[in-house]
This record gives sequence, C-alpha cells and structure tokens, in this order.
Amino acid sequence: MRKALTGAAGVFPPHGRYHHGMAVSGTDRLLFLSGQVGICPDGSVPSGITRQTEQLFANIECLLKEGGMDRSHLVRLTAYLLDPGDRAAYMAVRDAWVAEPAPASTLLFVQALARPDFMVEVEAIAAA
Repeated sequence: MRKALTGAAGVFPPHGRYHHGMAVSGTDRLLFLSGQVGICPDGSVPSGITRQTEQLFANIECLLKEGGMDRSHLVRLTAYLLDPGDRAAYMAVRDAWVAEPAPASTLLFVQALARPDFMVEVEAIAAA
C-alpha cells in the first residue's frame, strides 16, 4: 500500500505534481530501475526534449511490466536534465504520464549525461 506524504506541519506544500514522500507498507517487492534515457528499441534517439521524455517513460513502462508492475506502483522518480529551459516540456510529459498519487520526485540539472545526444534521464523506484 502506498500513502502520499504531503501535509506535514511546518513543511511548505509541493510546488508541482509530486508528493514530499511516499510511505510504503504491505509490499513484498521493490523494483529499482537504472536511469532510463530516450533511446528507442532500434537504438535511435529522438530529437527534442518532448520526444526523448516520451520515449524514456515508454521504456520505464516496459520495465515496470517486465517486473509485474505498472506506473501506479511508482514511489520515486529522480530526473536529470541538461537544460533548465527544458523543464516545462519535461514536466508536461511527466505529469501526464504519472498515476495518482504522484510519486515522490526530484529534478536535477546536470552538465552532461552518458552520451551527448541524451537530453534527459530518469531513475525510478516502484513497490508492489
């Protein structure tokens, strides 16, 4: 069971579609996904932040399915973006993709990812 933690006294409310924490109980499985990038099954990398973000969430969806889970099991996302100017486009895709309750989430801006053509990377944790 997942319980969203948002209303703690003395903590400013989240400023986006996420929760400060997710309490997990009654689970017997955790799934930790390595950082996923917007690389297609054929090895191509779409151009643009929106298409790369859509592809990386499609990749996460496939991995969740392989692990016997779906996006409703997500408890944590950590995203790495190269360009702060891409934040709005990334968030639009992410917010449309995540299930309720939205998972705990962190967004970081970094200088580089594993390859120069990658614009975004996301790690995920799910519990069932």
